[in-house]
Amino acid sequence: MLAPPAPPLELPQLALAIKAWGRELGFADVGIADIDLAQAEAGLQAWLEQGHHGEMDYMASHGSKRARPAELLPGTVRVISARMDYLPVATPAHWRAREAARLADPSAAVVSLYARGRDYHKVLRARLQQLAARIEAAIGPFGYRVFTDSAPVMELPLAQKAGLGWRGKHTLLLNRQAGSMFFLGEILVDLPLPVDAPVAAHCGQCRSCIDVCPTQAILGPGRLDARRCISYLTIELKGAIPEPLRALIGNRIYGCDDCQTACPWNKFAQRAVLADFDERNDLGSATLVDLFGWDEAVFERRMEGSPIRRIGHERWLRNIAVALGNGAVEARGDAAMVAALQARAGHPSALVREHVAWALARHGITGASGAAPTSPHRPK
Repeated sequence: MLAPPAPPLELPQLALAIKAWGRELGFADVGIADIDLAQAEAGLQAWLEQGHHGEMDYMASHGSKRARPAELLPGTVRVISARMDYLPVATPAHWRAREAARLADPSAAVVSLYARGRDYHKVLRARLQQLAARIEAAIGPFGYRVFTDSAPVMELPLAQKAGLGWRGKHTLLLNRQAGSMFFLGEILVDLPLPVDAPVAAHCGQCRSCIDVCPTQAILGPGRLDARRCISYLTIELKGAIPEPLRALIGNRIYGCDDCQTACPWNKFAQRAVLADFDERNDLGSATLVDLFGWDEAVFERRMEGSPIRRIGHERWLRNIAVALGNGAVEARGDAAMVAALQARAGHPSALVREHVAWALARHGITGASGAAPTSPHRPK
């Protein structure tokens, strides 16, 4: 005789089960939020009106859908918000000091920690889809859609409402047990699940993230001018990097972690449980000269499956050229840097040529094909 079917899960039980299934799939935490984002919508609109989004037109192109999940997916009444830690498993305890040392080395190519492994969009989307499948297996068909930084969804305010953390002064989500080194993803659902309570902010009087920002992009607590942010300049900006900001970028070639490494809460940052975020292509130890030598075919091959691939080879060279130019501060006239730049002085891209010429000028060389310096040493 067949056993009777299991009774359907009550909504509170289902919410607990969803959180447990999420942890089994590699998420560090899962919370549930309602869809009232009226306060966040007002803040977004003010930010857009000030022009602080720069060239990120997609931030304004979806109207009310970004702050109204039910318009994005009709029938939505709750959002399941999940976070996933991304520090590579092998990250040492002194990782923040190590990153500081890399920033101080003019030959080092500094890539944001989150981008050194596999593209998080693919990883989180697949895991969120698996979580939705677990829910469907338990209760039958339901309305849902998964997102991870891939559609007009205000993921940070939703995660905040779901109790996953509070919004730090740098505008990123902070968690007392994990700092901010994690990704966020969401499942919009038509299930009236019980919601979680937000947590209180714990930044206090600290302003480390504001003070450390190289370009002063953080205008005040929770106020970011993306047009000055190094992550925006090296990833989102498609054209020339404004000259007044180039010297401030240092040797950061893709993204910037300064506000996070300066944050005291990141002493609690957790290691990833998935190997997907392990470092690839030696991006934690690569040099500017080596990476600048990649031609487009090598870039495409090496960056397959990486979030870096989205900027393309042209902007990759643009960014590294700026960093090589900034190397002149500590290593003016460095023979290897100058030779690398001169090899790209006649690049087909006007964007690349402009930044290479600027970098060579920093090393004391004018003209697209200036002669090599007589001495590799910094002048007295």
